Amino acid sequence: MTTLPGKPISFWLDSTAETSFPKMENVTVDVAIVGAGITGITAAYLLKKAGKTVALIEAQQIAASASGHTTAKVTSLHQLIYADLIDKIGENKARLYGESNQAGVEFVASIVEQEGIDCDFQRNDTYSFAENKDNLDKVKQEYDAAVKLGLPAEFVTETTLPFEIAGAVKFNNQAQFHVRKYLLYLANTIPGEGSYVFEDSRVQSVTEGNPCKISANNTTLQATDVLLTTHLPIMDQGLFFAKTYPQRSYIIGAKIDRAKAPEGMYIGVGKNYHSIRTTPTEDGGLLLLIGGGGHKVGSKSETEESYLELERYAHSHFGIDKIDYRWSSQDYKSFDRLPYIGKLTPGNEHIYVATGFSLWGMSKGTMAGMLLSDLILDQKNSWADLYDSLRATPFVTQESIKNNLDVGIHWVGDRFKGIQDWSTDDVKPGEGKIITLKGEKVGVYKDEMGRVTAVNATCPHLACIVNWNSAEKSWDCPCHGGRFTCEGKVIQGPPVKDLELKSI
Repeated sequence: MTTLPGKPISFWLDSTAETSFPKMENVTVDVAIVGAGITGITAAYLLKKAGKTVALIEAQQIAASASGHTTAKVTSLHQLIYADLIDKIGENKARLYGESNQAGVEFVASIVEQEGIDCDFQRNDTYSFAENKDNLDKVKQEYDAAVKLGLPAEFVTETTLPFEIAGAVKFNNQAQFHVRKYLLYLANTIPGEGSYVFEDSRVQSVTEGNPCKISANNTTLQATDVLLTTHLPIMDQGLFFAKTYPQRSYIIGAKIDRAKAPEGMYIGVGKNYHSIRTTPTEDGGLLLLIGGGGHKVGSKSETEESYLELERYAHSHFGIDKIDYRWSSQDYKSFDRLPYIGKLTPGNEHIYVATGFSLWGMSKGTMAGMLLSDLILDQKNSWADLYDSLRATPFVTQESIKNNLDVGIHWVGDRFKGIQDWSTDDVKPGEGKIITLKGEKVGVYKDEMGRVTAVNATCPHLACIVNWNSAEKSWDCPCHGGRFTCEGKVIQGPPVKDLELKSI
């Protein structure tokens, strides 16, 4: 079995204390917010400041899911997007995209200063770079587009990276921070005066009404309005699971000498690109974070290779031999590259969503929290139409056709996979396999001590068959990104129910 480098936990989680907010109670508030990541916490913070009573409800621990596994770059430079947006939706809408994401950056900066939040906040430049000439034209086009839109862009051919690049578009005065220190501070301002933060409360259902009803832990909470900020909505109305697709990416962290560390934040362009930044550690050192290896959730079982590739990259490009951390992240990419923010469905009056941040959740998630707050407070917001969750969606794109075809292939084809004649000896320690038992697909996992756990391998969301993720020791759904522990407990929505345990 492959030995993976580093401690298997996000640095942001490892360097902050666990939280211990109570489970959901039978209370009534103005606004219930389901999902306590950067979008939900930002919206809750703003709404309470505006005089609303709020209940922030998290299935596990706050700021520990998607927001706790990010690279935590706060920037309006999103690899390569502005030239494409100008081509697809026009200059005016592309400018709004840039302005709204830049507003997200400035919001974080202003809140850190106003509240005096100790979260390793630092203004920094960020770069989208081409390592060779193959992608240089795209970088130059992005620079031209960014300048046209009035964004803080430069074109450069030299950086502080320890290797040469062909060229990069650089955005000045962006930001980086310790995302969990920032979010925990904001979350701690919410309880009191009729407002609440609830953890360990996986919401099973939300019912529209006057008031709306939210059910979790056999408890019902009532609210005038509900915000679904769960990465992908836990409710299927609106079909957001079909308007986005899930991607997993991998990150390693390694201590680096300050004299050798690059300044700024970086992301490559083209295939097999890497994300690069540093962050200070509690002992005064510096941790280099390298991300990459992205793939559609559930499409890859031997995920150890993604970490090993990052380890090789750290050695070849930075001379690093020892990896301290490793973790993975999940994002939902929308087919038109714009997030969906607004009402759940056309006939819906009180349930709102925010999803499809397409790998750039720090600026977009913050911006979404700002926009949701304005929608609840009935305040005009110039970004609302651009991100309208009910907008016409380009289902017929090359990417959407391929994705939804993949979903159909998995839904049908995966019913034929799985070992027919098997014994527990066929499953090695630390391994998971799909088997067929009396016509049913069962996921079998054997731990390092030889103990076997079996679960129903059919995802309770829309009945796709899960796939084994060897590096994370999880069952991942290749259709819409639901993830479960090896014992079948939900890790990642849209499913809200665990995989059923089976006897074998």
